[in-house]
Amino acid sequence: MPIADPTADELVQLQDEAVEFTRDLIRIDTSNFGGDDPASWGPGEAEAADYVVAKLREVGLAPEVHESAPGRPSVFARLPGRDRERGGLILHGHLDVVPARAEDWSADPFGAEIRDGMIYGRGAVDMKDMVGMILALARHLARTGQTPPRDLLFAFFADEENRGIWGSEWIVEHRPHLFDGMTEAISEVGGYSITLPEQDTGEQVRAYLLQTAEKGLVWGRLRAAGRAGHGSVPNHENAIVRLSRAIAAIDEHVFPTEFIASVRALFDGVTEITGIGWDEDDVDAFLPLMGGARQFVSGTLSDSTNLTMLSAGYKGNVIPQTAEATFDARFLPGHQEQLLTLLDELTGEHVEVIVDDVGNSVDSPREGALVDVMTRSIQAEDPGSRVLPYCLSGGTDNKPLSRELGIIGYGFAPLRLPADLDFAPLFHGVDERVPIEAVRFGARVLLRLARDC
Repeated sequence: MPIADPTADELVQLQDEAVEFTRDLIRIDTSNFGGDDPASWGPGEAEAADYVVAKLREVGLAPEVHESAPGRPSVFARLPGRDRERGGLILHGHLDVVPARAEDWSADPFGAEIRDGMIYGRGAVDMKDMVGMILALARHLARTGQTPPRDLLFAFFADEENRGIWGSEWIVEHRPHLFDGMTEAISEVGGYSITLPEQDTGEQVRAYLLQTAEKGLVWGRLRAAGRAGHGSVPNHENAIVRLSRAIAAIDEHVFPTEFIASVRALFDGVTEITGIGWDEDDVDAFLPLMGGARQFVSGTLSDSTNLTMLSAGYKGNVIPQTAEATFDARFLPGHQEQLLTLLDELTGEHVEVIVDDVGNSVDSPREGALVDVMTRSIQAEDPGSRVLPYCLSGGTDNKPLSRELGIIGYGFAPLRLPADLDFAPLFHGVDERVPIEAVRFGARVLLRLARDC
């Protein structure tokens, strides 16, 4: 049967479960420390996958579990739609989180404490809130025996915080059949609100930022070669010095500002709402209007590089033969090759640029049937609001789905947020938290999306 309006009790249960599952999953420590050694992986991701599987089975669904390695399971459940000829929609999230140092927090990062209407904990916004919403939606549809307009695939990936090497990347390479018939996907870091002053009325209006693009990434190392020697002897081929010069050259490089299409669309949309224009030569004056999204937006105005780790030497009086630095570079859509060329030029002849991993950029259509559905779903729950496109400075599991399978991906984890919540810094930050009412709102929006997709 088609998806009907939920009863009052059904709607309450959907929202309650979204909050309950968010908190339960936060309490499962799924910290991802990276690396390729299975012996270093904790049991958390497997425990979280078991939790998801149990909740899906409770309502008669038959989830599949695919392990890339012991302790790295991903979970999938497909719900057939009325029109099996249409391309299907993936709703996906990841079960892992970045680590948290308990001594830095005001609450237990794995306690899911509720304080002032907020759920505190690692993963509250990245992204166990969305996983909780997706899981609650899947259960609601199965429990009420309703059929969406097209196939829905609920996917819960491992290892996203290590760029999905043992999660989405592995699944796409080794289990591509799981995505047969899927053409579009939604996931994290989009669909949340910022609050803007409306030019005609002076009243506050919420604009929800739909993530239509993602910067790409290059992770790698700078390896400087030199001549080993005694620390008491002058050495003009010191690997550490050569590496330091390369680091300084990269750090001092000023990347030119570029306004890609999704950024221009965002800024123009904000101007339309507020009446406040933006100037390419003084964009810093406009960025405060981005509110809680400012950090994400400012990260999409140019390519970037950051040096993150150093390694050199083994004894205080020995000049090492090599020295290494780890870097994290992010590029705007279409800039991958020019960024790699620039790194080679900046580092010089004695420093090798070693690329360990490349994550493609994403640039999805800003118009279309699914964008219209997401917009209607938001505005039905928040009348008078607007939906604007934006580019994410980070990355999501949409990358391999887009690159390898041609699946069009969006960031759409809908959250109605307080105007004063500085949202972007909560991702990987201390005291990560999400409003309970935002999770309840998101569950309602996703139900509308499932009914109309």
